[in-house]
Parts: sequence; structure tokens; C-alpha cells
Amino acid sequence: MVEPLFRSDFVTPPAPGEAVTLGGSEGKHAVNVRRMRVGEGIQLSDGKGMRVRGEVSSLGNSSLTVSIDSVVHETKPDMTLTIVQALAKGDRDELSIQAATELGCWAVVPWQAERSISKWEGAKIAKSVERWQTIVSEAAKQSLRVFEPVVAQPVGTKQLVANVKNYDLVLVLDPTSDIGLGNIDLSENQKTVAIIVGPEGGISELELEALEDSGAVRVHLGAPILRTSTAGVAAIAVLQAKLGLWG
Repeated sequence: MVEPLFRSDFVTPPAPGEAVTLGGSEGKHAVNVRRMRVGEGIQLSDGKGMRVRGEVSSLGNSSLTVSIDSVVHETKPDMTLTIVQALAKGDRDELSIQAATELGCWAVVPWQAERSISKWEGAKIAKSVERWQTIVSEAAKQSLRVFEPVVAQPVGTKQLVANVKNYDLVLVLDPTSDIGLGNIDLSENQKTVAIIVGPEGGISELELEALEDSGAVRVHLGAPILRTSTAGVAAIAVLQAKLGLWG
């Protein structure tokens, strides 16, 4: 059985042989929802690369104590993938970032595209960023990731175009492109890769031209036209396969 993983803000660096208490909302969830029992294996992480493994040694009403067996500090991957997800109606954008996190995306950038039906304005911005952060945090825990993706502040097209230079490679998912994603070669020098996913109505021609002029590469995902909720996920899966994630 794979041990479930919970987030923990360690007061002091944990070490094998020690005991730590998991409290707060995570402890309450572990005890009352996951119904952890004494003797069961468990993992804890700070979301920044630390993986702590141990066993539940005692239970409280809304907390538990873990006897630590091992502490490992995992390293960042050689290449980090960022998904730039256009805001979309319903929960399609949320489904995208959730699955992208499970597949290993490193960061999430909300994009207010020209054709985005959903709009983040005023007080809704902070609330929406917080919601997206909760979604990716929960997805990271579910997939046992010890690095938690960070959701950035939303960007408009002008800012997104200006940000292209901050990545070693930027791929724009465009079904009209002549280049298939499978034909893109990844090099060891490309440490940061961003994948731009458009809204339901697609990326406008002006946006495509501006992104391409800034150095982004337009690529397609084959004949099928994928929804915004699946296009980014499919692209990340292809890149992870190229990077050897699945052996």
C-alpha cells in the first residue's frame, strides 16, 4: 500500500528516530477523513522537496504523531514545465491545472486571453488565485509530489508576450501549426519550458503572431482538436515521455 502524503510546516528540521505531530487542517483530515490508524505508514512533506516517511505512533481528536523512519531531500528535475492556462468557462481551466499538476508541471500561470469568457477582475483575482493554488496543492498531495507548484498572478496577453524571454522554450498549442509537438527536440540547455493553452474559442491570430514574434513556437497535437481542459495535459504527457518519465 502506498502511504498517503500530507503537508507539514516543520518547526525544526525532522530527523529519523524523532517524532513529529501533524496538526491543523492536515491532521484533522488525516484522522477524521483518511482515518489513519496507529502503525500505518505515512508521508509528510513541506512542499519544497522534503519527503518524510514514518509510521503513525499515536492519534488525537484532530492530530496524530508520526515516528520518523527516513528523511529525503529530493532534487528539482533538470527541466521544469510551466503551464500557461487561459481562463475558461465552467471548470475546464481548473480540470486542466489539476491534471497538469499530477503529471508533473512545476508552475501555473493564469492567462486572461483575448477570447477568454471567464474574467478575473477586482477582488475576484485574489480569490481565484487562491482557489487555483488549493487545486494544485491538493493534486500534488494526491500524486505524492513533494514539490508543490506555485500559481502566479494572472497575466494579460501583453505581459505574457513579454514573459516569453524568461523561458528557454515556449510552446504555443495551435491546431493550425505545421509543426507537431512530437517533432520538437528537447535539449539539455532547455531548463525551463512553458506550454501555452488557449481558451475555448482558441488563441486569436494577433496573439499567435505576437507570441511567435517574441520567440514562442507554435505546435499542434495531431488531427483531433482538444478542449482547453485536455490540450495542456496531453502536451505535458508528450514532453514527460520525451524526458523519460515513464522509462
